[in-house]
Amino acid sequence: MNTPVWVVKEVEPRTDYTLLLTFANGERKVFDARPLLNKPVYAPLRDVNVFLRAQADGCSVSWNEDVDIAPEHLYAASTPV
Repeated sequence: MNTPVWVVKEVEPRTDYTLLLTFANGERKVFDARPLLNKPVYAPLRDVNVFLRAQADGCSVSWNEDVDIAPEHLYAASTPV
């Protein structure tokens, strides 16, 4: 079975609240997380030191067990590099 293209293989969080993402198909895209920061679930990420702890978890991007972003959304809402 092939890995879906939207699976996040690598993430590089940046201090401007963007994520440089590498997807399963090798595409590199930038996701702007700033619009999410107004939602209560993402409020902890307003602290840039917390935001910079983003990690690829084998499928998507997460910060802990409570905060992650759907990989399909990351893929669809990101801009190619």
